[in-house]
Amino acid sequence: MIVEFIWKVEHLIMFTITEGNLKTGEYGSQPYLSNWPMLYIMENGKQAYVGQSNHVKTRMGEHLTKAQKRIFDKVHFIYSKKFNQSVTFDYEAKLIQYFVADELFEVTNGNGGMADKNYFDRANYDEEFYKLWRKLQREKLAKHSIEEIENSDLFKYSPFKELNNDQREAVDNIINAISDNDSQTIVVNGMPGSGKTIVAIYILKYLKDLDEFKDKTIGFVVPQISLRKTMKKIFKSIYNLSPSDVLGPSEVAEKKYDILLVDEAHRLHQYKNISYMGAFKQTSEKLGLTTDADELDWALLQSKCTILFYDKEQVVGPSGIDVTRFNNKMVNLQRADRLVSYYQLLTQMRVKAGNDYIDFIQEILSGRATQKKSFGQYEFKVMTDFKAFDRLHYDLEEKHTLTRMAAGYAWEWISKSDKTKYDIVIQGVKKQWNYVTEGWVHSDGAIDQVGCIHSTQGYDLNYAFVIMGDEIGYDPVDKEIIINPKHYYDQNGKKTATYEELKEYILHIYYVLMTRGIRGTYLYICDDNLRDYISSVVETE
Repeated sequence: MIVEFIWKVEHLIMFTITEGNLKTGEYGSQPYLSNWPMLYIMENGKQAYVGQSNHVKTRMGEHLTKAQKRIFDKVHFIYSKKFNQSVTFDYEAKLIQYFVADELFEVTNGNGGMADKNYFDRANYDEEFYKLWRKLQREKLAKHSIEEIENSDLFKYSPFKELNNDQREAVDNIINAISDNDSQTIVVNGMPGSGKTIVAIYILKYLKDLDEFKDKTIGFVVPQISLRKTMKKIFKSIYNLSPSDVLGPSEVAEKKYDILLVDEAHRLHQYKNISYMGAFKQTSEKLGLTTDADELDWALLQSKCTILFYDKEQVVGPSGIDVTRFNNKMVNLQRADRLVSYYQLLTQMRVKAGNDYIDFIQEILSGRATQKKSFGQYEFKVMTDFKAFDRLHYDLEEKHTLTRMAAGYAWEWISKSDKTKYDIVIQGVKKQWNYVTEGWVHSDGAIDQVGCIHSTQGYDLNYAFVIMGDEIGYDPVDKEIIINPKHYYDQNGKKTATYEELKEYILHIYYVLMTRGIRGTYLYICDDNLRDYISSVVETE
């Protein structure tokens, strides 16, 4: 016991925070200020800059030769006898991420070099970082807890994320490619949760901070209204980004761009099964195009360099840009001597169960799953009692927040015109569809409602509670997934679709819904045969 206690004491990472005056150059006389790996936070009450150095006193002198650093009047030095340079590099990146999302300061750092780093005893240092953050809170240098920050959209979509190897390689290659040739098309493919949006925002911020791109017009196209509203709010809080950087597809017709980054390019629309056909036609005509063109054509026409983030498995209706249409456009660009290059994001970053879980969801939805699989601490279960399903949904919201219920289009939206009515009634439990699409995940009352694909696609949840309705079933004789179009109530989603096309859209919808949950996914399945099939390979209670 004594040996264990001594070991724990020796491995405690004690933090000392001291304050210096940048205007007078008074930093203190502690010997570690001259020669020890340390962190520092320069600030003026409104803005802050985070850094690390082995010689922080000397570093302050270097900073003050630059006008952009002379806006600061205070500096806070962070020392630990357990620091080494690997740790301070890692903690510097972490502090930038959390300070940006904390919003106490506007952080003026660039995001170059933000990569995930591994080093000796990292797990212990990761744990100790929580203690450092709590100390910063006590020193009034941080406002929110780490748990609050990690649940915020500003943290999840921050351009200061530490990139994994896939993401880092793609970012470096894309930025180098744009610097060498500013007239090309770049395609980034990736599964749900592989970080397509993170990479897009990272590149945007990086380019906006580079002197060589300061005179370039750069836009960030977000097809989904809901996610677009979220991005505008996030960009308002990030130094050197602006809500005006975030564009809807039709807004690209207003001017030419040097660079357009198009997030969720599969969600761009054709002139087909949409509610705004008049406005679509006007935009196409404004660009000299017919309605045979689509919103992807608008982006390609209006930008010298177009960076497209695309996943063929997330096309959820006839109006989307399916893989055949997308690939044909890329081939036509190449035939016209336009450079087209491709990058792939292969690592699952959202779902804690990793790539194996994503593969398993695809197996299930293809009807090919035959063996049960478990995913460690990731909670993946089928529940047969809807009341228990609903209770657990509320319990996990209370414990973790960002727990949401979602479903396929197997119920009419009767509450849209009459809020006294319920859309979904299962085992006596009554639910309504999402009241709003824009920002539904964070809206008041979302915990009591059921989200559709349009209100959830692109968002991270801690837990996803997915209802699989009667529009999807299973044929136990032929051992294949089947659909029932009469129970599918998205008229725009089915009125021009064949059976096979509609089946593909429905499977894509559930693929997206079942890959939202960071910590876990719970399923309630209406069709008896489908429940029996999925229960044969997924833990059931």
